[in-house]
Amino acid sequence: MKLIYKHTIWVLLLILFAGCARKNFYADTPVTDSSVYKQLQTEPQAVDSVTIQAGKHYKRGWLHRLFWGKHYRPVWLAEVTVPVFEMDSLKGGLKFEKLGGGFQTTSMTLSDSTGFTYALRSLDKDPVLVVPKPLRKTFVANILRDQTTAMNPYGALAVPSLAEAAGIPHSTPKLYYVRPNDTAFGENAELFSNKVFMLEEKFDGKNTLTPALGDAVDISGSGKMLRNRFEEDDHFIDQQTFAKARLLDLLIHDWDRHEGQWEWAEYEKNNNKIYRPIPKDRDQVFYRFQDGIFPWIFSRNWAIRKFESFDDELKDVYALTMNAEFLDRRALGQVTREQFDSLAIVLQNNITDNVINEAVRSFPEQVYQLEGETTARKLRSRRDQLRKAAAEFYEILAEEPLVIGTDEEDEFKVNRLNDNETEVIVTRKSDDAVIFRRTYYRSETKVITLHGLDNDDEFEVSGEVDKGIKVVIVGGLGEDEIKDKSRVKGWSKKTWVYDTKRGTELEGSKETKDKTTHDIRVHAFDREGF
Repeated sequence: MKLIYKHTIWVLLLILFAGCARKNFYADTPVTDSSVYKQLQTEPQAVDSVTIQAGKHYKRGWLHRLFWGKHYRPVWLAEVTVPVFEMDSLKGGLKFEKLGGGFQTTSMTLSDSTGFTYALRSLDKDPVLVVPKPLRKTFVANILRDQTTAMNPYGALAVPSLAEAAGIPHSTPKLYYVRPNDTAFGENAELFSNKVFMLEEKFDGKNTLTPALGDAVDISGSGKMLRNRFEEDDHFIDQQTFAKARLLDLLIHDWDRHEGQWEWAEYEKNNNKIYRPIPKDRDQVFYRFQDGIFPWIFSRNWAIRKFESFDDELKDVYALTMNAEFLDRRALGQVTREQFDSLAIVLQNNITDNVINEAVRSFPEQVYQLEGETTARKLRSRRDQLRKAAAEFYEILAEEPLVIGTDEEDEFKVNRLNDNETEVIVTRKSDDAVIFRRTYYRSETKVITLHGLDNDDEFEVSGEVDKGIKVVIVGGLGEDEIKDKSRVKGWSKKTWVYDTKRGTELEGSKETKDKTTHDIRVHAFDREGF
């Protein structure tokens, strides 16, 4: 009864401070001057720039802000002057390719006369589609829309200077306003009409290779990159470059870095294909969420932990990496503690105070007056904490690492060197080249999981120690040969083998826990995460 009472009170509070969903939540226009807006409708070509408020509709009173947060409301209400989007002349003339966007963003892909592609992405968001249909006309829709103010709509403008200093590829977004019912958008005119957008380079194929990418031969999305990495034994991720990009994400508090937020430049080296990351979609940088009573509660570790606020302290690395766990575990498995530390030092040296000042000066002047100095101070403080954050990130990854083979024939050797150290070596059998080597430490790692994937793989575990790390072998498809010659003192078995009984040759020992089965689902492995 007491629990029901508490839940009732919460629902009443939510309704009291959120209300029912308004039919017209969004402002009629972001244009601040009504006479200019009228002119845009009667003489559209006579106006080449407008002063806008990105989110007039986010203005709220003190009581609402107390419960739901101030967030970046003043920034959404700031008056900013932006050019009018000219489809026919911008970049030498642009043409429509396809609609895009996720559940919240209105976007389209455009291309210029050379085939180079660009993304036109709405500054404001509408998250209503993530709400279950029965709730889309309730106060829940209002709450989610209102919490868009946790994002700095101009945050992405500061990223290029930081990424350039870090040596990480980047787009350079520019602000534009699309006229009401601009005929250049054809059948999509109503969807894009009378809104503020960012236009940025879209690195998505050979036509978008630039000198900044060096001798890259192509660009792939994460899905294709991961498929190639697991299917072929000569495709590799440049893990240290990806680690550096992820440390930049920590610096700028970009918590939404799932596999869909990356493209991958492809390079050819010594008959191998190497993939290096190109980050995209910087909507969540400098996120500010925990400054209202309800958001503070919702962002507790037992609730939605990833909604940590950008602050002077880099205090919850796990929260910032939760959304990217799938990709991080597959693309950072070889980066050592020492390498993470070295990369953090590189970023600290390259992202100087001058670079940070230049970055925040990329905000529109009115936004800089509101947030420039605060953002710069926080970036300086977080930069100085990067080595500690890098160590925490490494420790998160080191706890339960994956060692993943390919669909070709691979050989896995695990050697228990001593009570603390266990070495793993992976050799591709096509040419006996070592493609993976790493030493794990019992003080950091609970379990090492090996995935053989397809084809005929060999696994061998050796070494006699008093204490050791649990090793899990998932053989995969094919006829696998698994030998466990290791010994760890104690009753618990430290080598667990998962595979199908048919086609698997298992030579175990007292240390082996045989988990083989007739069910082929035993060696299922999620390759792409989409």
